Amino acid sequence: MNLSLLLLFVFSNISPPAPSPVSSITVNTPSELHASKGDAVTLSCTFISTSSPTSKMTVNWSYRPQSGGPPVSFFHFYSRAYPTTEGQFNGRIRWQGSPARGDASILLINATLNDNGTYACTVRNPPDVHGSTTSHTVLTVTPKAVRIRFSDVAVLLAFVLLPSAIITLVLLGQMLCPRKKRNQSKAYRSPIEVTEGIFIDLSFSALFQDPDEHDYYLQELKKRRTIDEGYAESGF
Repeated sequence: MNLSLLLLFVFSNISPPAPSPVSSITVNTPSELHASKGDAVTLSCTFISTSSPTSKMTVNWSYRPQSGGPPVSFFHFYSRAYPTTEGQFNGRIRWQGSPARGDASILLINATLNDNGTYACTVRNPPDVHGSTTSHTVLTVTPKAVRIRFSDVAVLLAFVLLPSAIITLVLLGQMLCPRKKRNQSKAYRSPIEVTEGIFIDLSFSALFQDPDEHDYYLQELKKRRTIDEGYAESGF
């Protein structure tokens, strides 16, 4: 066997090395978040890595204002949390992630209208060098709606309706139960009553021929009339 055949035999039995698996990572965040002013907002960020998280894993959060401009980094994680100590997010960021569970979320406390904008979560987990390492979330913060409690409505109705109800009851009472007006003038006597009185006088004159008896009964009749007139003037 010559040398050329020997070399051909040797190289034909040598296979090329298998390619090493490519490490990759995928980061996911919700595309949009909505909150009211003063709320605590969870900026969710999860990741899937082909390698288990190690002490070299890093998380970075940045913010781009709604009005535009360059992104500003305000949170960093490298074995422990490093929230910013300056700017609008100072003292308002809490770490809520768990690298072992593939969670890199943070909590934004006391959301304001100035927090409107785009938030980017970037996760790196060496040796992962490929994949989607950054994901974005658009946060919209709106003014808190005014809520009317039932107790407030009840107090308002009491102040408005109670006086109206009292006035209505008073007016109805005056309409249904008017005061009895006393007649200050002398009692009116009809012509029939006058005629009856004259007839009685004439009857007495005819019945009693004795002048003393006649005068006595006339005085008694006058007393009776005086009493009747007194009752009439008093309104009874």
